[in-house]
Amino acid sequence: MKEKSNRRKFIRNIGIGSIATGIVPSRLFANKNEKENAVADIDDKKDSEQKHQYNQTYSGEYLNRIAFPLGGMGAGMFCIEGTGAISNMSVRNKPDVFNEPQFFAGLSIKGITNGAKIIEGPVPDWKKFGRPDAGNGSGGSTTGLPRFHDAVFKARFPFADIQFTDKELPVQVELEAWSPFIPTDENSSSLPVAAITYTISNNGTKKIDAVFSYNASNFLRVDNGKNYISAYTNGFILSEDGSKDKSFLKSDFAIFSDDDNTVVDHCWFRGGWFDPVTMAWNAIKSAEANAVAPVESGAPGASLYIPFSLSPSQKRSIRIYMCWYVPDTDQTYGEKGDDKKDCDPASGCCTSPSQLDLDIYDKDFDGPFYKPWYSSQFKNIQEICEHFKTNYNDLYKRTSLFTKTFYTSTLPPEVIEAVASNLSILKSPTVLRQYDGRLWSFEGCGDTGGCCHGSCTHVWNYAQAIPHLFPKLERSLRHTEFCESQSAAGHQNFRSRLPIKSADHNFYAAADGQLGGIMKVYREWRISGNNDWVKKMFPMVKKSLDYCISTWDPSEKGLIEEPHHNTYDIEFWGPEALCTGFYIGALTAFVSMGNFLNEDVSRYEQLLSKGKQYYENNLFNGEYFFQEIKFTGLKAGNPIDASKRSYSGQYSDEAKKLLEEEGPKYQYGKGCLSDGVLGTWIARMCGLDNIVDASKIKSHILSVYKYNFQTNLSDHANPQRPSYALGEEGGLLLCSWPKGGKLSLPFVYSDEVWTGIEHQVAAHLMLMGNTKEGFDMLRTSRDRYNGKVRNPFNEYECGHWYARALSSYGYLQALTGVRYDAVDQVLYVDSKVGNFTSFLSAETGFGNVVYVNGKATLHIAYGEIPVKKIVVANS
Repeated sequence: MKEKSNRRKFIRNIGIGSIATGIVPSRLFANKNEKENAVADIDDKKDSEQKHQYNQTYSGEYLNRIAFPLGGMGAGMFCIEGTGAISNMSVRNKPDVFNEPQFFAGLSIKGITNGAKIIEGPVPDWKKFGRPDAGNGSGGSTTGLPRFHDAVFKARFPFADIQFTDKELPVQVELEAWSPFIPTDENSSSLPVAAITYTISNNGTKKIDAVFSYNASNFLRVDNGKNYISAYTNGFILSEDGSKDKSFLKSDFAIFSDDDNTVVDHCWFRGGWFDPVTMAWNAIKSAEANAVAPVESGAPGASLYIPFSLSPSQKRSIRIYMCWYVPDTDQTYGEKGDDKKDCDPASGCCTSPSQLDLDIYDKDFDGPFYKPWYSSQFKNIQEICEHFKTNYNDLYKRTSLFTKTFYTSTLPPEVIEAVASNLSILKSPTVLRQYDGRLWSFEGCGDTGGCCHGSCTHVWNYAQAIPHLFPKLERSLRHTEFCESQSAAGHQNFRSRLPIKSADHNFYAAADGQLGGIMKVYREWRISGNNDWVKKMFPMVKKSLDYCISTWDPSEKGLIEEPHHNTYDIEFWGPEALCTGFYIGALTAFVSMGNFLNEDVSRYEQLLSKGKQYYENNLFNGEYFFQEIKFTGLKAGNPIDASKRSYSGQYSDEAKKLLEEEGPKYQYGKGCLSDGVLGTWIARMCGLDNIVDASKIKSHILSVYKYNFQTNLSDHANPQRPSYALGEEGGLLLCSWPKGGKLSLPFVYSDEVWTGIEHQVAAHLMLMGNTKEGFDMLRTSRDRYNGKVRNPFNEYECGHWYARALSSYGYLQALTGVRYDAVDQVLYVDSKVGNFTSFLSAETGFGNVVYVNGKATLHIAYGEIPVKKIVVANS
């Protein structure tokens, strides 16, 4: 033992770089045996460095980047970090990623040296230097205050649990943070609230007297505004009335407890430099609990104090409520379109869902700027606080029931982690919910504003969570797409306006987005079981499909041939796998809906037959589907002229030369596209069977795995946006050219790695029975988000909390085949993992499906899910 200890000491002395690389210079050793012992010790060290275990706790360096969103859907959020710190304070209806207000809980134990700490774990190294203002010392940060030495984080969405320990203190502290999330109850899940409970346990042998505090600066202050802090029962309200020219900045944030012995300091010490937080810390250090009355304005911050005593082995829980109210904004997106005053829904033209008498929304809204839904339900911050306090136990109970039901699953932990972690997107500022209750979303979040507006159809195509968890909200997206965002001719603006009103039609429609929407109407019908709904929607769906045919398939060949805009922000020219797959899926869905409604769909059946034949025989090279680049003989004319309307910009002289040699810029041609059979996957997610030859679909996704999936990207050149995955990390490339033919300028994102595509391809592999390959891809993707470098709860693409990553919800259906059809009241099961227990959410309830030895049963946890028949594949 002594010999090994001496060797470890020597290893420390030879340098970190040597250990990190495993290279030990011979010159440092007296003999061969000594070097071999040192190398063995390095191997021991490497073996001891455990990877994060999926769906388990995070500690040490894996806490670095954790920031777990808290808040309601479309209501704003803040994050609790792996250390317990508060960050990403984004309650003003838009993201503010680097907003870290001085919010912190404090604990002071009397009579103990170093007995005062803030209840947070060690500060991650990345916060010490490299952030804005770090070179000037990060003034005003709380990172310099004493804190607990150890923290362990565990997520059980929407709950975050952190355990704090410190060898200097005779206590252990457990933190539980959460915000309501109840599938099928979109209103309770859209509240601007969160709660943090601190449970303090006396692990020592003596009674302790202590003071808990929660401390907050008034982070709402704005230039030329009026800020103040007012009283609220057992707490305080931070307020800002806004400035004369920015009244929409009026904001309130309440912090309070449920302990009637709470003492409140409504006004921190007012002074210069760092006086306010210095004096607030002095009060914590001294275990003071001094009441200070509110002042008229200018209070820099406030604290609440709760004195308590604990005998040995006793524990005490202290609940902190947080609520906010920001009812107005200056946000508006999109250009005004034709009001379509003479539209008749029966002929396929709809101005708004109210014409269809769909009875989903609480209030009409015609304001000039976005207002959050909760402002239609509550008049002020006090009403929200009272609602949260009064309904706390019920909200907690029902949210806990969801969590318990979801995590009862026996599916592999990496699946549960991927699905649950990305549900955080629904609590992020990516998602908005306007005054009338309708959903509207960005693609993701920039640092201080939404990124890519308008519930973008070609991105939200991938997202599979909301239609099952909150079907009414998902249907509101279909209403916007087929009413306000669709012209009388059937053109859809793939970016909806905010507030939701008639959109303009001055840019291309997105082929994948518009065709995907038709499949999703089919999905929403089967999930809701509402035949009247699909009957009302059908004329608009027909108008949309007819537009797609006349625009991209004017010769009615059954394939997308004319240049078509898509999710890569460019136009593909000629027949190709991605959008023709969507076309076949849309035709399949339309024919099914039409047959149910006794409509004549013979024209569309003929197109479907021709499209499938061409797709399978002409766009498949024996391994995978591809693109036939075509830019002559089309109605669109010359690519040079067409580019004037495109995001890609006009053709330079160099680009014109490339056009002559290779064809239009930004194509994929003979490439193996990871999204090549995306349309067929979405069709399956929507409840349609394989829409083309299943063996060819399987061959394509296995080719994607073979050619595009990389376990190490060190030798991959990505001149585009590399930070999604790079270096020794692995990932799925969007495209590769294994048979040659890569163009000089392929489509603009081709060398990148997007988690949303990784999840849909991995889920598709699993769905087709290739579970090993699917798990390889899933694990590689989630390994990049293990907390060390990236936040496990923020899969980003064009912005934080990117919507495409919600494709991960598709793992549930892929592995279990569990799908509930409310029209026929049939539960389908097709297991790829043997026996299982898995989560199911439907229009009217949620529960677990249990599959054992060929038999499936449904255990309803909440609401109801009427089932007449259970169909088990291969039974």
